[in-house]
Amino acid sequence: PTVFPKPEQIMHNLRVLDNHVRPKLLANPNQRWELPAIIPTLAGADYHWDQAGALWRAQSFIADTESFDTIQSEAQAKEAGRALGFFHALIHDLPAHLLHDPLPGFHITPGYLAHYAALAVAPPRPDTSTEALFCHRFIAERQETAEVLAAAHLRGELLSCPIHGDPKLANILFNRDTGQAISLIDLDTVKPGLLHYDLGDCLRSCCNPAGEEADLAGVSFNLDCCAAILHGYLPEVASFFSPFDYQYIYDAARLIAFELGLRFFSDHLAGDVYFRSRRPGQNLHRAMIQFALCQSIEAHEAKIRKMTGDYQKR
Repeated sequence: PTVFPKPEQIMHNLRVLDNHVRPKLLANPNQRWELPAIIPTLAGADYHWDQAGALWRAQSFIADTESFDTIQSEAQAKEAGRALGFFHALIHDLPAHLLHDPLPGFHITPGYLAHYAALAVAPPRPDTSTEALFCHRFIAERQETAEVLAAAHLRGELLSCPIHGDPKLANILFNRDTGQAISLIDLDTVKPGLLHYDLGDCLRSCCNPAGEEADLAGVSFNLDCCAAILHGYLPEVASFFSPFDYQYIYDAARLIAFELGLRFFSDHLAGDVYFRSRRPGQNLHRAMIQFALCQSIEAHEAKIRKMTGDYQKR
């Protein structure tokens, strides 16, 4: 309940998702794709409340798979993109109004920016280090771009639909023998949102070969990895992707990296109350990594836009 105040909404979403997806998967038994199944209680319910008011649930284990924190090859990057695209295609016709929003405000960058602005006035953990001053300056220089996806949604250019919510590389399971991506896990953040939140997060997490706990000098956005992900993803969603969807791919990758850095830095100022940290200053370092990645994405803007434009013309 610290993160999800109404965990029963998560289980409602998982049941709706399972009812929608499982018949499609059963109709195509030759293609291995699995989602964690809900294992019912002895009473037949999807979850159990204990006497202390905590919610418990059980889900099936997906065997003979592995996950990774960093991309191992361009072939794996293409599989990661294909997996996300396949998942989006599976759920695209699921009416979004059937899903609860278990994390209101999740991926709404202007909301995170407002939270940061309030914290920065009198942070519980004041920090005048060179790194913290850099973060303050970095955020100030980019705050006007924080509404790019939210504004596109308000204009009707990007439409709300079911999304995974957290499709980072570590949440994709790969067949241990074939290397094929066969599942997306950690479905607690399934909710109505923008496809670009998912695609931006996938690109952000997969295209930084150094990973999220790296030395700053090794952080960069790998264009070959980006091309491989899009090569896997876009054919899966081509039937319902609009011209605007292609147009905002660059903005999504840049914004989600900025947003995560903003969230890490805000949590650093707040005293590490949200993201688990193992050492002092870890969330500050995480913020610096995401801001460095954001800078690298910005440096490649022209090439990323050309890449997505070329795919749109196919």
